[in-house]
Amino acid sequence: QVQLVESGGGSVQTGGSLSLSCTISGYTARPYYMGWFRQAPGKEREVTAVATNGDLRFFTDTVKGRFSISRDNAKNTLSLQMNSLKPEDTAMYYCAARIQQRGGDWRRPESYHYWGQGTQVTVSA
Repeated sequence: QVQLVESGGGSVQTGGSLSLSCTISGYTARPYYMGWFRQAPGKEREVTAVATNGDLRFFTDTVKGRFSISRDNAKNTLSLQMNSLKPEDTAMYYCAARIQQRGGDWRRPESYHYWGQGTQVTVSA
């Protein structure tokens, strides 16, 4: 059974930094896509950053230049470094994995099969 476990998160002031980490286990086929999604209260879950099993790294426009994503297949981990945080970054952050390379828009959360439990990030003004 595939499991994703997140760590990190917390509360910081505007301009601060946080790092999230996700460890994946139990898979028989290495996920092609692994990403971070976030969901603010009253809003839909949205893509934040995605790393493929290749070289593609995707960032939603609102975090470009501030967030970085790294994937270590040897350690089965996915990390998100968040710098210059803003209050609008406040959300529950989820790690997600999708095995197949093909099969719907990989920027959409519904195309991912496996999810972590989420970790809260709160940025105060």
